[in-house]
Amino acid sequence: MTDGQREPESPEDNAASRQAPPTPPPAVVAAAASRGRLFSARARLRNYFLTGLIVAGPLALTIYITWWIVGAIDGWVKPFVPDRYWPDAYLSVSVPGFGLAVALIALTLLGFLTANLVGRTLVSSSETLLERMPVVSGLYRGIKQIFETAFSPGGTSFRKVALVQFPTPGTWSIVFVSSPPPPDMARPLPGGADAGYVGVFLPCSPNPTTGFFFYLPRKDIVEVSISVDEAAKLVMSAGLIQPEEHQRRMQAMMDDPDTPADAPLPEKPASG
Repeated sequence: MTDGQREPESPEDNAASRQAPPTPPPAVVAAAASRGRLFSARARLRNYFLTGLIVAGPLALTIYITWWIVGAIDGWVKPFVPDRYWPDAYLSVSVPGFGLAVALIALTLLGFLTANLVGRTLVSSSETLLERMPVVSGLYRGIKQIFETAFSPGGTSFRKVALVQFPTPGTWSIVFVSSPPPPDMARPLPGGADAGYVGVFLPCSPNPTTGFFFYLPRKDIVEVSISVDEAAKLVMSAGLIQPEEHQRRMQAMMDDPDTPADAPLPEKPASG
């Protein structure tokens, strides 16, 4: 046979080449199984740790923040209450929350007194005195208007959520719809008062108490059907916490892949 030709393989060679690979020694198999069990145990421990963190983290932070707020209010109220009225004077331990209870009772009594003639007269006299102070008057009016808007029973607050193109066209941001501008402010705007301008507040993430406020034509605002609380959670979590309806819809699609994206959602189970 010449050098450029290969000798044809015999049937025995073909059978040998088709044989199964050699079985690894038992020690190798045992070592691989041990490594697999170790990896599985580590994964389970990691999942247990993360689950515990998810459960304990929000609870611990809620307790800490509540405790801090109660302690801060106690510290503000304590200088105005004589020491002999505090439970600490009779008990060997501190009683947190006593200052908060005193503040709630005092504010309720103040509201009750303000509702009658004598209280309204005192409040009116105090406001008249403040109005005569050049710098304090403007500060008081602004703070009073904010409190009346946020806390009065008939006050207005953010009730609608919308999307606007900000900061560039094609980039959509969440905003809270406010009120239209005053007539004197709307007239100089393009289109005047007939353009239907409305104020919007664009919250910043992760702190929605800061942001931008501006007026836009109503046609440039796309209202969405989610609550203000859900939008605030969406902003604070940088989009990680989705609205409850979206979560239920995604869960329904995971349970049944054939569920259309616009299918009606099942009723929520009654609590309790």
